[in-house]
Amino acid sequence: MQAFCRERFSASQFVVCSNLQRLGSREWGVFEEPDTYLSTSLDGDAATHTRQRTQSPALTREFLGNLRLAIDRLGPQRVSALPTIDVEHPPDLAALIDSYEELGLTSIYLRPVNYHGFARRKAPSAGDAQQWNVLHAAFIDLLVERNHRTGRIIEEYYFSQSLKRVLRPGHDNHVDLRNPNLLGEDSVVIDYDGRLYPTDEARMLARIGRIDLSIGNAAHGIDYARVAHLNASALNNFDPDCIHCPYQPFCGTDTIDDVSRYGRIDLPRFETWFCARQLAVFDKIFAMLYTRDERIANSLAAGLNSLPAALAPSLDDSAAYQS
Repeated sequence: MQAFCRERFSASQFVVCSNLQRLGSREWGVFEEPDTYLSTSLDGDAATHTRQRTQSPALTREFLGNLRLAIDRLGPQRVSALPTIDVEHPPDLAALIDSYEELGLTSIYLRPVNYHGFARRKAPSAGDAQQWNVLHAAFIDLLVERNHRTGRIIEEYYFSQSLKRVLRPGHDNHVDLRNPNLLGEDSVVIDYDGRLYPTDEARMLARIGRIDLSIGNAAHGIDYARVAHLNASALNNFDPDCIHCPYQPFCGTDTIDDVSRYGRIDLPRFETWFCARQLAVFDKIFAMLYTRDERIANSLAAGLNSLPAALAPSLDDSAAYQS
């Protein structure tokens, strides 16, 4: 697949997802290609990662050793690690940040338990948006304080991408936060058996037997009739709820998430998990943009918080920071 893409496109990037447990010369040969990036999961300190992932201290030590080696050999800019958070049993957030900082990683993509795969059977609370929003906001506040105290900047990836959506029209670097978010157009997932899916979440829904959202196969190509059905709600421009929302220009849609949680794509937008999450994120972003708290200014970067004071004459800075 890599050779196929390199021959046919002027530029290509590949992301390899790995648990980094058993690596030999063949695996390192793939990782070290200059257009290849490595993604893995790191749920916190060694004890937390052992509890949630490996179930073995020895396997955790092997993983952490390989992760450090990958960062040394590839550089931190080509290695990303993501923690999965159970809101019912979250890790110590400060210890989580410590684990990333010790490895030289400056971006943390805080994720709830994935509601699209097998994990949803063990974590029904993954569907509680309010719990997640409270935890996520607390994590942002903790990063702000820490960045100001240490002078080093660590970001929460999803929050940063949402912030860029506000400040840079057309910023579409996150495939789950776009408008329109057309499925089967510029990215397709190929499963081990050759079946095509619009997203990895769609593949996982098929794997657990919830619904088949495949859109073709590698041998015969994409079934565009199926794609058209999925894309019936791929944009928010004319949604009867979104048109009244001040965050509409920055927001997007997540058809697969709606299907996963509710079995339909026409639920009133304000009743969905996606909408509840986005409202909380954008509320937090605008509160931070309009405050003059120097701790927040430090994390948002120079100039991003210097909007005209007249636009928010009644804003209480301390209240905005606490919101």
